[in-house]
Amino acid sequence: MARGVTHLFADLGYGTNNDAEWLALIAALDVAQSLGVDEFLLLGDAATVINQANGVWKCRSPALQAHRARFEAKGGMRPVQIRKVPRSQNLAGIALAKLKM
Repeated sequence: MARGVTHLFADLGYGTNNDAEWLALIAALDVAQSLGVDEFLLLGDAATVINQANGVWKCRSPALQAHRARFEAKGGMRPVQIRKVPRSQNLAGIALAKLKM
């Protein structure tokens, strides 16, 4: 959700849950950048991807390394803030859960 609008993308790609989290993070970065803001906060509930995106943990597989490289190439490092939130507070997850009903 950005500025009160939910953005859903059904065609980001295929892969593992970590691939899905990375692809969602990259899509969120694209949305934030399209709004033309200088500073923004990206939230997610996948600790592995959040820590990898923040540079705390290494991306061990070539696929995850490629996601991180793509994220960085889009300007996804500082001053972008990336934080982990509990799953129950993840608005993207809540929106997806509503779609499955």
